[in-house]
Amino acid sequence: MKVFIETYGCTFNQADSEIMAGVLRENSIELVDNPDDADAIIVNTCYVKLPTESKVINRIKRLQQQYPQKQIIVGGCMVEVDPKKLDNIGPNCSWIGPHQLNKTADVVKSAVAGDVVREFGFSDEPKVCVPKIRQDPYVHVIQICEGCLGACTYCCTRFARGHLNSYPIADIVAEARDAIEDGCVEIQLTAQDTSAFGKDTGERLSDLIKEVANLDGDFKVRVGMMHPKNIGDDLDDLIEAFKLPKVYDFIHLPIQSGSDKVLREMRRNHTVEDYKKIVYRFKEEIPDITVATDIIIGYPTETEEDFMQTADLIREIKFNLIHLSKYQDREGAISSSLENISFDEMKRRSKYLSDIKFGIIEEENKVLKDMELEALVVGKGSKGGFIAKTNSYIPVVLKEANLGEFIRVHIDETTGTYLIGHKID
Repeated sequence: MKVFIETYGCTFNQADSEIMAGVLRENSIELVDNPDDADAIIVNTCYVKLPTESKVINRIKRLQQQYPQKQIIVGGCMVEVDPKKLDNIGPNCSWIGPHQLNKTADVVKSAVAGDVVREFGFSDEPKVCVPKIRQDPYVHVIQICEGCLGACTYCCTRFARGHLNSYPIADIVAEARDAIEDGCVEIQLTAQDTSAFGKDTGERLSDLIKEVANLDGDFKVRVGMMHPKNIGDDLDDLIEAFKLPKVYDFIHLPIQSGSDKVLREMRRNHTVEDYKKIVYRFKEEIPDITVATDIIIGYPTETEEDFMQTADLIREIKFNLIHLSKYQDREGAISSSLENISFDEMKRRSKYLSDIKFGIIEEENKVLKDMELEALVVGKGSKGGFIAKTNSYIPVVLKEANLGEFIRVHIDETTGTYLIGHKID
């Protein structure tokens, strides 16, 4: 029996696919790299944004047409968020909900035998210290918790991932240690919100980072997205954890809007000043830190004044990385009942912020030209060569390098999205 797994979405979803692959291998089911060779195809869906929803729906439809004799199994957030639509587009598809990964082999076997099996619903089944097959032999992703404490009005992911379920620090450290001994050079700590880690168990993210970063071996730790409202009184200890040499100088801290009014209407439960306090404390203590953020353009209640406050915040903080998303309704989200801003106005606002974004990042990167930096080679480039990450997690494109090695690079050129350099012998 052979299975092909196709994954969409975030790092957490990619880790779910690695668990599904591990469960299949444990049950002597072969994994293949091409759907043509498979008896069953698993589509691990993402549902966070409308374009991704459209992509996975079209893919599920196309696979059913292209492979009428193969079994199509749908996993991921769509199973929990929009089961009615999923049933309409794939009435003969089996399902594996994101909380039912331990049943992957059973679902595959039943589907190949001709039965439609749908495993979904919530569970506290742990996703740490379980069988996994890494997609990248040098990068190990650890899910430190699942679910969140938020009720953001625009979000549907929380309906798929459920309440917060943090995993024990001891188990996470054990998995990290095994991965490092297996040759991994980057440990990614991921969650829907890493700063929520331990709020349900009494443990703290700062302690987790310190324990992982103090393990023996040559590796780097990347900490995933943190919701500003959940950092709370852990800020000072978090900064100390990020100062450790094995932790990337990188924080992903979504703001979503520079307007306090819009933040209230989004139910973000933090203010712009709360956010700035966190960012400036990190920058004060770690001057080279890369600050990444997410911004939603054109939330239904966003006025021109709100929008300009967001633009002003971007100019003030000078983010190193900005994920801009045009607002779109999501299944079940509270904001979907509001009247949307016009397409033309959304397009104008998007271009305005994009121009600011690329101007800032280009200027910030220019400072690095002709510098020599430490970097870790983490992957191959899509157009050839290699990609290394600096200590500040800025990508550097190299012609020659070896995967998984720590090197020094000379920065030859800079762009608005990445650096170009060469390895220093």
